[in-house]
Amino acid sequence: MYHNNISFILHKPQLSENIGACARAVKNFNFSKLFLINPKPIFPNDKILATSVGAKDIIKKAKVFKTLEESLGKYDILIATSARFRNKNIKHITLVDLKKIDFSKKIGFLFGSEASGLSNNEVSYADYTLQIPSNESFKSLNLSHSLIIIAQVVSGLFSVDRKRFEKSKKIKYASKKDINNMIALCIKNLEEREFFYPHEKKPIMLENLRSIFFKLNLSQKETRILSSVFAGLTKKKVD
Repeated sequence: MYHNNISFILHKPQLSENIGACARAVKNFNFSKLFLINPKPIFPNDKILATSVGAKDIIKKAKVFKTLEESLGKYDILIATSARFRNKNIKHITLVDLKKIDFSKKIGFLFGSEASGLSNNEVSYADYTLQIPSNESFKSLNLSHSLIIIAQVVSGLFSVDRKRFEKSKKIKYASKKDINNMIALCIKNLEEREFFYPHEKKPIMLENLRSIFFKLNLSQKETRILSSVFAGLTKKKVD
């Protein structure tokens, strides 16, 4: 029922074999959406198609984006996977906690590159970080293995009744793209006021700013209000 709401996003994947194996894992559990952010190999290529085995249709339908920001309009909730616990004010969840997620919304599971995983900057776009329980002294999992574990757990949840918090059906929640546009306006106006000082701290300040807004679950109305507030920062006071 909810399978079509789920997207698996590979951020800067490095190996063709892993991309093909991920496509196979996506299809194994009846999902269909695979996104790639700036893949290192040429996409698609023969090795990717060969390792995808019977999931060539997933590869052919997969969408490629240059940056993570370009893909944000494709999901309402972004869950970043990480083997490391991030010392940030962001909700950290485990596989068990996935039963609390509202899968009637568009959900994206974000996976980092094989070499370095996800940076704090990339995690700052997420609503949650998800850690797969594993050996404390050897936490690193293969990219396709991580994806298939999550795909299996999520697919299994769809056959289980889950309780959700009741909210008004009249509320329309802002998309990731809407929120990102609002943040861009905020940043632009703050830059004009030379807010980001000292300059070397600007990257971490931007990460924290994005993290704050993306985890608030803002409505479209709230996003418009905040955009108006940020736009008003540049208006001169009239006596």
